[in-house]
Amino acid sequence: MQRTSDVDIEIRLLIEAIYLKYSYDFRDYSGASVKRRVLHAVSQFECQTISALQERVLHDAGAFMQLLQYLTIPVSSMFRDPEHFLFIRREVVPLLKTYPSLKIWIAGCSTGEEVYSMAILLREEGLLERTIIYATDINPASLEKAKVGIYSMENVRAYTENYQRAGGQEAFSNYYTAAYGNAIFDSSLRDNVTFADHSLATDSVFSETQLVSCRNVLIYFNKNLQDRAFGLFHESLCHRGFLVLGSKETLDFSAYSARFETLARPERIYRKL
Repeated sequence: MQRTSDVDIEIRLLIEAIYLKYSYDFRDYSGASVKRRVLHAVSQFECQTISALQERVLHDAGAFMQLLQYLTIPVSSMFRDPEHFLFIRREVVPLLKTYPSLKIWIAGCSTGEEVYSMAILLREEGLLERTIIYATDINPASLEKAKVGIYSMENVRAYTENYQRAGGQEAFSNYYTAAYGNAIFDSSLRDNVTFADHSLATDSVFSETQLVSCRNVLIYFNKNLQDRAFGLFHESLCHRGFLVLGSKETLDFSAYSARFETLARPERIYRKL
């Protein structure tokens, strides 16, 4: 049985090796979260030690892509926290309608549930056709699933309830076709969506936007990386642009807290000053 200190050293070496070999930077992710995910991966890979896992992923790019699925476990749902989307519909959308065109950045889009939720809301509010949505994530497998837009019908039942509570104006079934236990979402919802690989840890801003949504991503970052992400969002947003965070995330105590005003604290929606 390895001592805890040995495990911590091995994890640091693994994360550094991943950065040097593959340019994926997990060095400023939450230590507890990385440790939990790495130890789970060691078990799933049937390795005796973290060092053995490191040797394997360094010499096998395919093994690294498998490991990446454990390091970036996608957890999402459509219209998650319905009151959040209801506030956007009622309070933010009227302001977005004042722009002749819109650019929205969904950072850490995972397998795309947030993207389709936003696209549906924008369509119902007459904004989707004049909006470009940038959907970014560091996990290529998640991005591929997001591009396809196929989700289990078992999950869609919960999505339907969320949609209704979020102020949905149609029958949710209008947006997908059911087949073989899955829901295939209308491809027109992603006509204006650009899916792209982007890391909040290493990459820079790529466009000016009116709204940035980054929900349930920053909880896995340490304070330094959170501040880096906030800096990217601040740089990307136009004057008076909107920043949307997850229910357990906040700008409070960050290096950028004074550069935003709180529009809705329970819903974690902010506006650039």
